[in-house]
Amino acid sequence: MAARKAFALRIDEKTLTAMHRWANDDLRSLNAQIEFVLRQALRKAGRLPKTDGRHSD
Repeated sequence: MAARKAFALRIDEKTLTAMHRWANDDLRSLNAQIEFVLRQALRKAGRLPKTDGRHSD
């Protein structure tokens, strides 16, 4: 597994609330949901290989 790094994320309250609801709907933690959405966006933009060595989303 690739090394994981922690960092602080500043995010407005409405976005955070929406992400939290989405995470709950998908039965994920908020952190896992944020990572999932970021990976999807990176793949769509062609900034990340189609497989990154992790489970498929």
